[in-house]
Amino acid sequence: MSDKDTKEAFGRLYSIIQKLRAPDGCPWDREQTPLTMRSDLIEETFEAVDAITQNDTPHVKEELGDVFLNTAMITYMNEQLGNFTAADVLNEVSDKIIRRHPHVFPNSEGQKNALEGGAKTAEQVLTQWDAIKRGVENRGGEKSILDEVPKGFPPLLKSYKMHKKAAKAGFDWENAGGAFEKLDEELAELKDAAKIESAESDAAKKEKLHKHVEEELGDVLTCVVNIARHLKIDPNTAMESSNMKFYRRFSAVEAQAKSIGKSVKDCSTDELETFWQNSKKSEK
Repeated sequence: MSDKDTKEAFGRLYSIIQKLRAPDGCPWDREQTPLTMRSDLIEETFEAVDAITQNDTPHVKEELGDVFLNTAMITYMNEQLGNFTAADVLNEVSDKIIRRHPHVFPNSEGQKNALEGGAKTAEQVLTQWDAIKRGVENRGGEKSILDEVPKGFPPLLKSYKMHKKAAKAGFDWENAGGAFEKLDEELAELKDAAKIESAESDAAKKEKLHKHVEEELGDVLTCVVNIARHLKIDPNTAMESSNMKFYRRFSAVEAQAKSIGKSVKDCSTDELETFWQNSKKSEK
């Protein structure tokens, strides 16, 4: 597809959105605001990520289209409000990308913070990227560098981003070994906390102990996030892969239980273990 085709395709989408928002357009679309569209944007983004994870090309194409639609819709709403235009959005992101890639666009504004000799590795590109954000764009005026992480991020993603930024500031283990040792320590503390809670009979004390168990579990999850970071694995991607694997295997367990006229809850522990091992073997 040529550049002309791409421009025409985007123009067509934008004109459709304008029609939907017009007085004689769609009642539902006219009622929406940037705030009401937030959940749609999040939902469509996750569906696009899921399609990419499954390597389902036709589905990826469809879901990315939905992301484009929601992004363009919110953009046009702001255009109607007089906040900014679609051209403003596209030009701003284009200027930012050029500025933050002086090794590709040597005459850009970001050149003053470019690494000498140019960024040669992905790690150097990220280091240069942060330097340009602070040196040219005056980002980083927050009380803490952790304030740069959006508060609305899901907890797992927020933890990953926060620890990644802390590591860039020099607060980190030298390697994954330190994170693994910390995990062992936190797991031991979690086990002790859970054991103490289970032995307590007083309701008020038990509730307080349960809060402590919750805190210790959070520390364990944080350690796992840091291990993932050191191993250069996105914990969100790893978690989604595990979710999909569990779905496949549990569905197989359900099917095996059904084949003998039972539901999962009616099966014995030994039967369920056999079904689970069968589902694992079938994947291999």
